[in-house]
Amino acid sequence: MRQVPNGEKRVTDPDQKERLAQLEAKIEAAKLAQAPKPRVDEHYSAANLAWRMVIELVAGLGIGFGIGYGLDLLLGTIPIFLVLFTMLGLAAGIKTMLRSAKEIQEDQLAEQAERDERD
Repeated sequence: MRQVPNGEKRVTDPDQKERLAQLEAKIEAAKLAQAPKPRVDEHYSAANLAWRMVIELVAGLGIGFGIGYGLDLLLGTIPIFLVLFTMLGLAAGIKTMLRSAKEIQEDQLAEQAERDERD
């Protein structure tokens, strides 16, 4: 090492420079090995899609049932609100299922169009 006018020490030995370059290359290789892999597009399986739709339907039914039961309990009525809101929950669940199916179908059509465009 040699002293420069401002007091810093610099590596001048060619062997030191070569070792430093090798060390930097090893560090870079280690960083690349530890880097996260790029995400692959998620493709949902049919089972995942079916479970998603079932959960949406059951959630709609459950919410409707809960609202109806709560109103019947508070108002002291016959289970008219229970039946009414359970049916509304069923309709909301089916609507959500259909919206999910449409979204999935649009994604699949877009992927198909992209593949056709590449070919």
